[in-house]
Amino acid sequence: MSRQVGALFNVLCDIYGTDKVVLKASKLEALDLMRSEALPERVLALQKLVYEDPTITDVPSESDIPAILVAIQEEIAEFIARRTVEDKLEQRIAEKMQERHEEYVQEIRRQVLKEGSGPENAQTLKKLAILEKLSHTSLSRTIMEALRPRRLEEIVGQEQAVQSILAKLASPYPQHMIIYGPPGVGKTTAARLALEEARKISSSPFKASAPFVEVDGTTLRWDPREVTNPLLGSVHDPIYQGARRDLAENGVPEPKLGLVTEAHGGVLFIDEIGEMDPLLLNKLLKVLEDKRVEFDSSYYDPNDESVPQYIKKLFTEGAPADFILIGATTREPEEINPALRSRCAEVFFEPLTPADVETIVREGAERLGVKLEPAVPGLIAEYTIEGRKAINILAEAYGLSLYQQQRKKGRRRRLITVANVMQVIQNARLTPYVTVRAKDTPEVGRVLGLAVAGFIGSVLEVEAMAFPAREAGKGSIRFNETAGSMARDSVFNAAVVYRLLTGDDLANYDVHVNVVGGGNIDGPSAGLAIIAAIISAIQERPVRQDVAVTGEISIRGKVKPVGGVMEKIYGAKQAGMKLVILPAENAAEVPDSLQGIAIQPVATVEEALDYLLMGPGEGRGRRRNRTGA
Repeated sequence: MSRQVGALFNVLCDIYGTDKVVLKASKLEALDLMRSEALPERVLALQKLVYEDPTITDVPSESDIPAILVAIQEEIAEFIARRTVEDKLEQRIAEKMQERHEEYVQEIRRQVLKEGSGPENAQTLKKLAILEKLSHTSLSRTIMEALRPRRLEEIVGQEQAVQSILAKLASPYPQHMIIYGPPGVGKTTAARLALEEARKISSSPFKASAPFVEVDGTTLRWDPREVTNPLLGSVHDPIYQGARRDLAENGVPEPKLGLVTEAHGGVLFIDEIGEMDPLLLNKLLKVLEDKRVEFDSSYYDPNDESVPQYIKKLFTEGAPADFILIGATTREPEEINPALRSRCAEVFFEPLTPADVETIVREGAERLGVKLEPAVPGLIAEYTIEGRKAINILAEAYGLSLYQQQRKKGRRRRLITVANVMQVIQNARLTPYVTVRAKDTPEVGRVLGLAVAGFIGSVLEVEAMAFPAREAGKGSIRFNETAGSMARDSVFNAAVVYRLLTGDDLANYDVHVNVVGGGNIDGPSAGLAIIAAIISAIQERPVRQDVAVTGEISIRGKVKPVGGVMEKIYGAKQAGMKLVILPAENAAEVPDSLQGIAIQPVATVEEALDYLLMGPGEGRGRRRNRTGA
């Protein structure tokens, strides 16, 4: 037992060290007991050291010593086992701390390098240099940029429409509007310049910094799931939509603002608004009412402290979108969304007259610093009614002139000739816009009607031939099918009106009515021209070729109102007509300021024939129209 006690003291010295054992024994009042010759006292000292308990004072008897030594051995074994486990844990903790420390050092090193050099490397810098080199190389501006009007006064042929746009923007209560009109007449330019002018007017709510945001309705693409919507804005959810890294890591959705917010306080101009997706247009109408864009996302948590304040504000209050909408379209008003029309004032741009096109060509040549042969403006005006197209023809002729003069030696003249323009026209396979023109010589069986397509009116040739039927009462009426079912109905109405006016039965004749060119007539407005052509052909009475007519006829001989009156008058002016005969009920649509052509309203077919047909002893009309023609 004495040897066991000595061995246990050696174990304690190995565990703690001899010095620490002596120091601990001194604190536990066991030092004298350790040095005692008596075995029980040394066992008591061993108990004090192992259990670290100075209150143990009873010296054990020799019979108790074996059991005490076993308990001390168990305690020392447990302590050694616990210490071994702790040492292993501390070693693993030290290893992990070393790994984390190294990772942290590497991260700091990368951060320092990034702050010092940024995301650039040799490859990215090379690509940047290529892009910068490309950006310094450019061709000249397009001809439309160079010749685009810079002031409202420079917009040709649209004085009333421009004034209407300006009045709607300069008011303290500006209005949304839709601008109708054919292409290439200055709708976009007028809207942009009108805003610039409105900024200068004190009564206008537009500030000097009011934006003009322009977008094309045909190119607006969006996702019905609201993943992307460049017009109204969308929410970039963090999982798959590529939000900012710091937001994506925290699972925070990020709203992206759209063009309606970019146009806040200014004008949002949508060209070809009639081509917009109907569902997207309805969403836009909601924004017009609310003047805000609302955002929603299933990822948004208002209680998440990692959500920035600006994102919380967008989800809570929405994005501001208080702007004036100006839409432009080449469609008819009936084709535009009724809900949009009810919210917008409507402005109509007129087709350009030949004189307008000639003015545009002359002003364009002046800006280009080039001279024109006298016949050039008129020649270009014969082949287009669009200002944009006229400028393109002028620009191409200008380039052709420069190229031809470059090949010649001697003095170069900046001159565009008729030959230059004709070469451009031939290369582009252009045809004259007006194919039917007024003539002073009357003709039998040929009446000039009026048609309209879009916002463009044109003259329509209606001709008729009549022969006595081989057998009385069994004549036939033929009509070209391509003109449409409504025009065919007009022919049958004309048969009734012919008998009403003349007492003769059209069944006694073989009559062929033809619309030259096979044009489709989608309305009954050719009825007056058809009955006039039939009567002229049967009675061989010449028809004036400087008068154009439009009007639906009823079977009682009345002339009923038609649509597109102003467009048809424009077409008649283009063709050089002196007089337009139209239904009396359409007379109020003709402005008093109309110049260059006479207008004659009529209520009955008989009254219209007095101005169209000539006969023995009759002049070119027994009555005078309202403008003195």
